[in-house]
Amino acid sequence: QVQLVESGGGLVQPGGSLRLSCAASGSIFSINTMGWYRQAPGKERELVATITSGGSTNYADSVKGRFTISRDNAKNTVYLQMNSLKPEDTAVYYCHGNIARNLWTTYDYWGQGTQVTVSS
Repeated sequence: QVQLVESGGGLVQPGGSLRLSCAASGSIFSINTMGWYRQAPGKERELVATITSGGSTNYADSVKGRFTISRDNAKNTVYLQMNSLKPEDTAVYYCHGNIARNLWTTYDYWGQGTQVTVSS
């Protein structure tokens, strides 16, 4: 089995910062793309940022210049540094990993989600 465990969410004032972490553990052969998605109440889950095993990144337009995704391959961990937070960033943030458990097959795994609330 593979697990993704997120941490770092919470309540922050507008303009503040938070750093999310997501650690993958279990029967892992290799990890391909990892990323962060979010879902606000009444809305569909949307992509926030992704990062490949080689370090190439992709961001939603709404977070470009404010959020930074990074990963530590040795620790099987992905991070999301969120700066200049806005109330519209309020959502449950989910970690995603495309993970190979052997040479032939990859699976998509999701974390349990962590709440980020931006409010004064």
